[in-house]
Amino acid sequence: MYIREVYTRGMVCGMSVPMTLLGLLEREPSHGYDLKRDYDSFFNRGKPLPFGQVYATLGRLTRDGKIVIGDVEPGVGPDRKRYVITELGATEFESWLTEPVEAEPNLQTVLFTKVVLALMLDRPAETYLDTQRATHLRRMTELTEIRRTGNLVDTMLADHGLFHLEADLHWIDTTVARLDALREMVRR
Repeated sequence: MYIREVYTRGMVCGMSVPMTLLGLLEREPSHGYDLKRDYDSFFNRGKPLPFGQVYATLGRLTRDGKIVIGDVEPGVGPDRKRYVITELGATEFESWLTEPVEAEPNLQTVLFTKVVLALMLDRPAETYLDTQRATHLRRMTELTEIRRTGNLVDTMLADHGLFHLEADLHWIDTTVARLDALREMVRR
């Protein structure tokens, strides 16, 4: 679906596939196919998690003692394995879940780097920032449509993206107002 494809760009960066799969397994033992379906439905909006990544991750989690293979059922192809979280896996998941996410963004961003380099090299930083503003506004339009027409999960994720883009736009406007002073500083 177009909206999900548009939405996916840049929305689920930094997702921890192993921790997410452990969380899904804490909910209930599941087959790899079911884990992939649930992951795609809730966490990877429009860009499916490759089956190879699902099974490679399950293999590492099994190797590390965080999950075990429970029931094995015959399937159309290979036997279907039901994965079960272990106490070690549940403990690690609980620790990950309750640990605060790193406060973002860090102080080194691509946007800032491009502005400073443009100024150092006597290139039109203002033009770059205008182009970036237009790109942000287009993305905000896409996310606003998703928020208007999507389900609750889509709406909440679109809100998250919109709030970040609004902050970026505020930064762009503030930076434009400070370009002359920054230009002087970086050319010394």
